[in-house]
Amino acid sequence: MVYLPTILFALGEGAVIPLIPVIAANMGADVASAALVASALVIGQLCGNLPAGWAVARIGECFTMVIAGVISIGAVIGMVLAPVLAIFAASVFLLGFCAAAFGLARHAFMTTRVPVAFRARALSLLGGSFRLGVFVGPFVTAALLQVFNEHAAIWFFLGCLIVMVVLVLFGPDPEKTTPSIGSNSTIAEDTGEAVTGSIPTAERLGIFRTMWEYRGVLGRLGLAAACLSGVRSARQVVLPLWGVSLGLDAQTIALVVGVSGAIDFALFYASGQVMDRFGRLWAAMPAMVLMGIGFLVLSFTHDGDSAVLWFGMLAAVLGVGNGLSSGILLTLGADTAPKQEPAAFLGSWRTLTDAGGAVTPLIVSAVTAIASLSVASGVIGVVGLIGALGFIRWIPRFSPRPDR
Repeated sequence: MVYLPTILFALGEGAVIPLIPVIAANMGADVASAALVASALVIGQLCGNLPAGWAVARIGECFTMVIAGVISIGAVIGMVLAPVLAIFAASVFLLGFCAAAFGLARHAFMTTRVPVAFRARALSLLGGSFRLGVFVGPFVTAALLQVFNEHAAIWFFLGCLIVMVVLVLFGPDPEKTTPSIGSNSTIAEDTGEAVTGSIPTAERLGIFRTMWEYRGVLGRLGLAAACLSGVRSARQVVLPLWGVSLGLDAQTIALVVGVSGAIDFALFYASGQVMDRFGRLWAAMPAMVLMGIGFLVLSFTHDGDSAVLWFGMLAAVLGVGNGLSSGILLTLGADTAPKQEPAAFLGSWRTLTDAGGAVTPLIVSAVTAIASLSVASGVIGVVGLIGALGFIRWIPRFSPRPDR
């Protein structure tokens, strides 16, 4: 009940994401417009984090997930039946908005109920659930396209959403079966006796007041986390463009990107083991250093005799770095969130990190237009190393050390 709804949502979303620009192009969009429609998913997720934090704080994780699932069903139907490109783009935006609510609800649940001793492993599994959907979804899409038309993957997503909503609505509620951390020691105010399973109450801060109260961690550790999110996002943009600039065919580019993604997916649980055993820094810092150096080295290889070989090797290096960072943003957010009312803080945290991922493709595009793709890769490498320095400085201050 904790991981299966996440897998269902991510599997359906992963199946639809590759088709969004294709459907937009078939509806008459040019390349730039199709890219803008595809980016509506990320923009919707960015805009949905703060309202999702408010919703989770007021109505709880379960009802937030159900409402997000129902609205997502409407968005998916809108994608299928959209008569014009504008309605299709609005449906994609709404889907991203609901994805933010779904992700934050499960993140808040894990924050309040998973002990620090194995928090990183649990959240790495949660991150791995999203990665599983994104990794397997395109293969599901490819199989469906062999038999049906391009809308088959959207109908598949609709089926996943319906099953997910039914599972969350009628299955065992983890909020009721899993007590909050420290709930067994709560003291009732009227009797002075311990009340097993009760949840301590705390003053509920608003979204913007929470952002102000926690501006220190958001402005320090949060910016380093945004750098990590940006480097991750750049990997998905730079690698395909690099293959195109080398003159490689689509199959070769897909193979290189797929191998990098497979390495990334294979390491998601190892990241949690490292964080729980040795501390958050020993997963975050090596990951950022690997990806930063990988992008920097890549920027010097474009015109060399072994450019294709370097491209394949460095794509694998970036996959290792990304895999080692699996779950780190979720874990750092859980470490620094208020223990009793984390939703508002997590909404701010996820907005900041998602902003890093959303802005980076624009930076890559702008630097490439002004200079070259090699310079853009070098800029991303520098951002990665700056993020590593930020983690070295701020993780020991804000994140707890594990008990060995």
